[in-house]
Amino acid sequence: MKIVFLDRITLGDDLDISAASKYGEVVSYDNTTNDEVAQRVKDADVIFVNKLKLNENTLKDAKNLKLICEAATGYDNIDIEYCKKRNIAVCNVPGYSAYSVAQVTVSMVLSLVNHLKEYTRYTSSGVYTEGGIANIVKPVYHELYGKTWGIIGYGAIGKKVGDIAKALGCNVLAYKRTPCEDVTCTDIDTLVRESDIITIHIPLSDKTKHLIDEKRIAMMKDNVIIVNTARGLVTDEKAICDAIKNKKIAGFGTDVYSIEPFGKDSPFYEIKDYDNICLTTHMAWGTIEARERCFGEMILNMDAFLKGEVRNRIDLK
Repeated sequence: MKIVFLDRITLGDDLDISAASKYGEVVSYDNTTNDEVAQRVKDADVIFVNKLKLNENTLKDAKNLKLICEAATGYDNIDIEYCKKRNIAVCNVPGYSAYSVAQVTVSMVLSLVNHLKEYTRYTSSGVYTEGGIANIVKPVYHELYGKTWGIIGYGAIGKKVGDIAKALGCNVLAYKRTPCEDVTCTDIDTLVRESDIITIHIPLSDKTKHLIDEKRIAMMKDNVIIVNTARGLVTDEKAICDAIKNKKIAGFGTDVYSIEPFGKDSPFYEIKDYDNICLTTHMAWGTIEARERCFGEMILNMDAFLKGEVRNRIDLK
């Protein structure tokens, strides 16, 4: 059996993937361009993939392909309907990164709320040392206690963020497809109008694309802080950046982009150095513990498939 890992570097070059070799020949590529996919998977029985697009164009010549193991929870990079037609099994890894993403999400919020970029610059620039004043307390920052924290998408990650927000003394609102009893659920427009903090944890779909757009930004409080650790296209990136420039949004953090990495033509490139911006490198999911958990689950998914068992099968939904 031939296992092809198309973009191994996305899981980090420090991750041990040797467990896969127990199941057959492993051909691992650090990275693969979209144009290289078809040739590299031509003889594959199993594909391990994280970001690359897998569809009819890239898979039509992969006659031996039986299984795709997605190295993520989200699988919008895979054409599931095509895989169903070809009887190609597809497995994802749900829930593996919840602790990691929640941790980074809250870190971004706290950094933006507390203006840590500006305050650490006082010390690194020497202004604090040379100023002769014991305390510098500008720009003004606020307690989270008593504020409203809106969570868009209240799955495993959103719930963990909500638990932390409650511990910080926030009132939590959630926008959730199926309302639950452990949080106050509301519609999306009410959430964006009433929230001081908004964090986004919803999967990308046709219904959630540009969920946060110019119209909904206009509904928000002027001092709102938004953090997106879901998918870039859940927000209208240009509308977000225009709102930052126009001071309609007090702060914005994101770990995800419509194109990754974003280029110099991205609206984010113009605002990347703003003090009220926190842009990271799609790393929120990637603590070493989460990456090890992810790959371990991929191996278990493959093992179950080879034994004729059903585990994390997306194509059967």
